[in-house]
Amino acid sequence: MPDNIHSTPFHSTTFEITTGSHEVALDITDRCAAFLDERAAGRDGLLNVFVPHATAGIAVLETGSGSDDDLLATLRELLPTDDRWRHRHGSPGHGRDHVLPGLVAPHATLPVIGGQLALGVWQSVVLVDTNGDNPRRTVRLSFLG
Repeated sequence: MPDNIHSTPFHSTTFEITTGSHEVALDITDRCAAFLDERAAGRDGLLNVFVPHATAGIAVLETGSGSDDDLLATLRELLPTDDRWRHRHGSPGHGRDHVLPGLVAPHATLPVIGGQLALGVWQSVVLVDTNGDNPRRTVRLSFLG
């Protein structure tokens, strides 16, 4: 390999999380930080957080002060659980869950500096799940750096 080309380490893992039968915004920042502690080893790079589901998303927002509840309330207003949806399998209004990833993307790519997430003071990484029909979720964490 030529001297000017460096190999960039890539690490990836998954974890399972139970979201339950009601819509939730779950803070997974600690899981992300633990992965980086193990795999980033003080390096700079990028953490990609991805949920491989058609009815869930990843958000970066403040938690604990009501913003997480406000997000869920806003999604209920934007995406009501009624019979307007063409996608009709599952519980009533489940079609809205399939629209969610268009508003809350199923991924986020975040800066990592010195092995730590470079989030703002009030920012957290949150799994957003409005689908009560599927209480088990997989989250993939990938570090490139």
